[in-house]
This record gives sequence, structure tokens and C-alpha cells, in this order.
Amino acid sequence: MLLENKVAVITGGSRGIGLATAKAFLAEGAVVVLCASRQTTADQAVESLQAAYPQGKVEGICPKLAEAESVKQSFSRIAEKYGHIDILVNNAGMSDSTPFAEYGEETFDKVFDLNVKGVYNCTRAAVDYMVPQGSGVILNTSSMVSIYGQPSGVAYPTSKFAVNGFTVSLARELGPKGIRVNAVAPGIIETDMMRAVPLEVIEPLIAQIPLRRLGQPEDIANAFVFLASDKAAYINGVVLSVDGMARV
Repeated sequence: MLLENKVAVITGGSRGIGLATAKAFLAEGAVVVLCASRQTTADQAVESLQAAYPQGKVEGICPKLAEAESVKQSFSRIAEKYGHIDILVNNAGMSDSTPFAEYGEETFDKVFDLNVKGVYNCTRAAVDYMVPQGSGVILNTSSMVSIYGQPSGVAYPTSKFAVNGFTVSLARELGPKGIRVNAVAPGIIETDMMRAVPLEVIEPLIAQIPLRRLGQPEDIANAFVFLASDKAAYINGVVLSVDGMARV
């Protein structure tokens, strides 16, 4: 097993890419602590994971990711319970499609609070435990739009561009301490949100992808497993595109 006995914290772990990553990590022997926005949502995800992986160790929590003290307390309890924190997957995030002419400061701040400040708070808390143990892996969910942009909802690609910079900069700073930092930039992934998009919108998108299909959450989860494992021991500071070569 690639992640046997590793303790992994996955934010946004109750659905979509986060839930698929939790499944993949459990299958590889990791202990998984998933974070969700509500405890009821976290509990439902844990119940489904326990049914699928009865021998696995998984629990759910709901810290307020934009509040440093809430995150710090949650990570302290995780470290106290399991003795170490080995992997952090900063996956929680929100998108937005508001046209720029209608954009307000509140919308911009809401996106950045979760997509950037949440990543910072969780990473800051995790590093406090990774540095003393001399090892750790931090993985961030970026997006293809951090590279190519999108025609509306400017805060989202801007926030993911910030995540890329955060990833590369921390990789340089934390590498000498034995901590690897990488990101995955998903393309168009078939999540619940995407399934609600009309077929006439989806088909032209698929036609632009050389592989002629949408990505699956499992495609991203598999990339996270690889980057979290010792198979990627010499990979650091990379923003890995997993998009089927989608270019929009």
C-alpha cells in the first residue's frame, strides 16, 4: 500500500474530488480525516466510506477554514489523537461566475477566504507538526483556469493563481525541512455541479478535449495518491495539470 499508516487531512472531503481522494487514500492504507462545511455532511461521508472500507480508519470534522484558531484547534486534536500529520490535501474551494461589472467586494472576499485563506490556515497548522517530524506532504487543488483564465467570475481563477504561487514558494521554503509541496490543476471534471449543466453546453466542451471525455473525480484522486506517496519523493513545487489537455 502506497500510504500505509499515513495520517491525511483532506479539506472539502465530503463530495466530488475530495470524497474520491478520501476513498483512494483509504484504499492505499491511509488514516483519513476529512473536513466538511457541516458536521452532518462530514458524518454522511464518513458513513459511506466506512461501508466501503470497513477496515479503514476515517473520521469527519468541520473546522471553519477561514478562521485560523478554529483550524489550529482541529489540527491539534488530530495530532494528539494520531500522533502525527503526514499529508494535507487543501481541496476545499468555491467557484463563481459573476460578471466583473457586477462584482462586489463581498463576493471577492468570500471566494478568497476559502480558496486562499483557508489553504493558508490549514497549511500553517499542518506545518507546525510536519517540521518537527522532518517530513510531510502538502497538496493543493488548483485549476486549469489558473493558467488559461475564464470569461467571468474573476475571483476564482485569481484565487487559484494565488494557490499556484503559494505552492511553488512553499516548496522552496519547506523542501529543506523534508516537506514536499505540490498542486494538481484539474480540468473539466464530472462532479455534481457539472452534471447539472445542459448537454448542449457539455458536448462542445468535450469536443475540445483530445481524450473526448470529461475528467472524473477519480482521475484527480489518483494524481493526489501518486504525489502523496514515496513514488513522488523527488517531485516538489509542481502544478500538475490533469485536464486531458483541455484548452479553453
